[in-house]
Amino acid sequence: MRPTLPATLAALFALGCGESQSNENPSSTQPPAEEPGIPFNPTADDQLPSAIVGEDRQPQGAGARYVPGDTLTLGYLAQPEGDGSFPALVLVHEWDGLGDRVRQLADDLAAEGYVTLAADLFKGRTGQSPDENMALVREAQDDPAAMIANLNAAAAYLKRRPDVTGRLGVVGWCFGGGVALSYGLDGENHEATAIFYGRLVDDPEVLAALDHEVYGTFAGLDEGPSPEEVAAFEAALRSAGVANDLHIYDDVNHGFWLWVDGDPESRTEPALDAWQRLKAYLDRTMKSEG
Repeated sequence: MRPTLPATLAALFALGCGESQSNENPSSTQPPAEEPGIPFNPTADDQLPSAIVGEDRQPQGAGARYVPGDTLTLGYLAQPEGDGSFPALVLVHEWDGLGDRVRQLADDLAAEGYVTLAADLFKGRTGQSPDENMALVREAQDDPAAMIANLNAAAAYLKRRPDVTGRLGVVGWCFGGGVALSYGLDGENHEATAIFYGRLVDDPEVLAALDHEVYGTFAGLDEGPSPEEVAAFEAALRSAGVANDLHIYDDVNHGFWLWVDGDPESRTEPALDAWQRLKAYLDRTMKSEG
């Protein structure tokens, strides 16, 4: 395990998202080992995952209590069909908590061949307004080490599974994007960090702690992070010698990728490019032994 979270990184957890979505309460059962998995069904080159375009469907996985001794924290596990072995992903939710959009995306990633655990950083709670969301974010950021411990528990939960190869990546959006970056800097060793918007770092000495390539998708009309902040992040990664695949998409705003259905006319094309980049990134970091 890497050292306790440095105080200089605690601010990464403060970011709220520009779009708020209502979430239902999560389910409460961990799937038994014999539960059927999600059939392998990767998207075509011109196809987005059904979750982010707003397809109305029930999540196919089940709740997972992955933090030992914690009866409040409840993640969501989506497992591919078959015996494996599969690489694993941890998803980190937006500022309003773990809702069905992220659960559905976990299902889509399981269909791509990843055992996927959507983490819960708010102890089973979700916000229903910007004020509620920010209250949950502030409560979580008051103890950033606990969030790192939460994700370490998620990683350990996945790596104990007999159908997991041991290779693991973390993907986050908005608030979760900043958390994913901080986890890349200070969490258990893993092979991939994918950031969709979220608070960034522009100190090369801090970023030098990253030992793997970083993926980032950002919006040209965003102010948190702004294109200037993304450019500073990219320059710092380059200075630190950290490989990266970062891209700013013009003419879209914060939250565009997870919520394509909010403005499909402007969001579909950049979201598809970002998805194909993400798939290629995960292929080269998670499915390769190199």
